[in-house]
Amino acid sequence: MPWAAVKHDATFQLLADAILLIHFSFVVFVVLGFVIIWIGYFARWKFVRNFWFRALHLAAMGYVALEAVVGLTCPLTTWEERLRSMAGQDNQYQGSFIQHWVRRMIFFELPESSFTIIYICFFALMLLTFWIVKPERRKRDPA
Repeated sequence: MPWAAVKHDATFQLLADAILLIHFSFVVFVVLGFVIIWIGYFARWKFVRNFWFRALHLAAMGYVALEAVVGLTCPLTTWEERLRSMAGQDNQYQGSFIQHWVRRMIFFELPESSFTIIYICFFALMLLTFWIVKPERRKRDPA
């Protein structure tokens, strides 16, 4: 294989790994954010009531639930798979260390309908949390 092709494949693999890390970060933001909101509620941390943090957090899970209900594949998954294909990689837990372990943490072997139910239930919990731990907008000081 010519050097240019190897370099090209490595670039696609690196981009696919970067997208996988972004995807993993998104999942961590949604799940860990939910836990932090409740811990912060009981610990009286003010930042868990920040309107923009809470709106972004709710919108993130809302997007995932909507994708599941409509039957769309996450664009991050699509881009990663396309880049791995361009790099000549198989998408089934082979490739780099990052790809192998991050994929094992965020992708499970369950029927698609199970994920739809999980996403909708988790989104419902987040809506309930939004109502119980109400976000607050900062009032602007007119001075």
